[in-house]
Amino acid sequence: MLTWKDVLNFAQQGNPVPPRKVEKSEAEWKDLLTDEQFRITREKGTERAHSSQMCRLFEPGEYACTCCGTTLFDASEKFESGTGWPSFTQPQDVGHVAYHLDNSYGMVRVEVTCNICGAHLGHVFPDGPAPSGLRYCINAVSLKKVQNLA
Repeated sequence: MLTWKDVLNFAQQGNPVPPRKVEKSEAEWKDLLTDEQFRITREKGTERAHSSQMCRLFEPGEYACTCCGTTLFDASEKFESGTGWPSFTQPQDVGHVAYHLDNSYGMVRVEVTCNICGAHLGHVFPDGPAPSGLRYCINAVSLKKVQNLA
């Protein structure tokens, strides 16, 4: 289980090695994504709080990167944070999420991206529920819900 100490270590010392990489040009991403998906995932945008039904979706399954399809989070780690964005306590696989110090807008935060394709997902904070204390605050546009096949 990842903790805030682990998150800071990745952000400061280097991220886990991804199992694979997906690289595309800006033009290729623009062809594959909607304008909103491109703005959020490739240009580090943010969707409006409470703008997605995904915040209220708590059925079993997995959440994958909208850009490359890599599974990022499991529904069992999802919780209602009241923030207006889907929130999770842990990534499904340590190597699928990357961490970057973000000092934008006069704040000190940790940005999370897909470690496979570099898509901006959102941020992680140390104010989540026990036992990890983590809250991955993720743009719903950065995710697509996929059902478990089991």
